[in-house]
Amino acid sequence: MVQGSKQWHEVFPFALLGYRSTVCTSVGATPYLLVYGTEVVIPAEVEIPSLRIVAEAEIDEEDEWVKTRLEQLSLIDEKRLAAVCHGQLYQKRMARAYNKKVHPRKFEVGQQVLKRILPHQADAKGKFAPN
Repeated sequence: MVQGSKQWHEVFPFALLGYRSTVCTSVGATPYLLVYGTEVVIPAEVEIPSLRIVAEAEIDEEDEWVKTRLEQLSLIDEKRLAAVCHGQLYQKRMARAYNKKVHPRKFEVGQQVLKRILPHQADAKGKFAPN
């Protein structure tokens, strides 16, 4: 593990692998799956072959490999479409949860409201700066 912040470049590839191979809640798929159409092969699967790795390694003819790859690539669009649909459902769920907590208020002309005037802060910047 890296102890100092000067060695972040040594851990960065591992962080990217972790991000790209983790299922995103909003999309319902991994970023690697959406780009390449197949799940990522993690380094542990290379050392201890899984069924998927063994099945892909035993392809004899170049033509069959090309056919298999083209079939996988044709399924990428379907997986991306499913991810888009999943993302839209996720956004609707989040909007519904947010809208449950929001209480709409209507103000009319002449109605009295409380305006809070905060003390002046010299070091306030951005949205905390006084008007």
